Amino acid sequence: MRTAVRSVHVVVPADVGDPRVPSGGNTYDLRVCRGLADAGWAVDQVPVAGRWPRPDAAARAGLAAALAALPDAAVVLLDGLVVCGVPDVVVPQADRLRLVVLVHMPLADAGTPDAGELDGRERATLHAASAVIATSRFAANRLIDHHGVADDRVHVVAPGTDPAPVTPGSADGTRLLSVAAVTPGKGQDTLVGALASVADLPWHCTLVGSVDRDPEFVAEVRGLIGRLGLADRVELAGPSVGAALADRYAAADLVVLASRTETFGMVVTEALARGVPVLATAVGALPDTVGRTSAGEVPGLLVPPDALGSALRRWLSEPELRERLRSAAVERRGSVAGWAATSRAMAAVLAEVGAS
Repeated sequence: MRTAVRSVHVVVPADVGDPRVPSGGNTYDLRVCRGLADAGWAVDQVPVAGRWPRPDAAARAGLAAALAALPDAAVVLLDGLVVCGVPDVVVPQADRLRLVVLVHMPLADAGTPDAGELDGRERATLHAASAVIATSRFAANRLIDHHGVADDRVHVVAPGTDPAPVTPGSADGTRLLSVAAVTPGKGQDTLVGALASVADLPWHCTLVGSVDRDPEFVAEVRGLIGRLGLADRVELAGPSVGAALADRYAAADLVVLASRTETFGMVVTEALARGVPVLATAVGALPDTVGRTSAGEVPGLLVPPDALGSALRRWLSEPELRERLRSAAVERRGSVAGWAATSRAMAAVLAEVGAS
């Protein structure tokens, strides 16, 4: 009888644990590695340095060497940020290794000038993989429809969330929090514009997230805050992790996410795990991530990007609305999945690939 494979090599960005550049993808990678190890898997974490998905020659050579060093028939879980842009490095290993590509966000959704070129490279990489992991049903369907990956090779393994105490919130609801790296895809420019439209009302908004990933966009957001006279009301606080981030959530009345696209939106479940309502753009997977209570109530507001301002005005002006959304968020808290479920789902995919 063949012994089940319970070992995996996990290729991740070298900065996966750097608190200066936290991201949902990095958190996901680290928690999956920890969860698999806790479940008895032998986990070999393989960090590779580079400016992914656009590495220089040295980074490409480093990734090639790391893959070449892995034993034949090994199960390898690869962060898509690292590998999807370099099919020339990855595809030659597909006959020797059992490759599972984890796509946090399709490269075409990055919104950069070279997104089209990266899109083609990603397609080649995904077609060579034994299996593909998406973080939501929305993301899985996008990979199937856009890249033509066979649906039986695409698996959904959604991120989990740690349990947390309920955040009571303040009576006036004026403490706004946004958690995301300051990048074009996260829409902080749109959010600042929406905040300016409610400048006649009392509020303070803290933007928590890395300011190192796109310095030009950060400068644009800073300039916009200044031009709109919001410097004393909108705080670019930089990244927070661990207990410091938990304190940010504990001080929030409403979590706001102005993303232009999302394949899951971990900040949403982190907020809901604390009973904090969410105001989010109704894009990508966000409506599914926000979800509903058993009675069908949405624990927040889902609106088009150009309606963020009017939604903020409703939140700040309608006490009954705030109370209703808080109650829905507390109820929704009970159905937010934990990281153990993520690890179990990932283990099932990896075991299937290992047994094939």
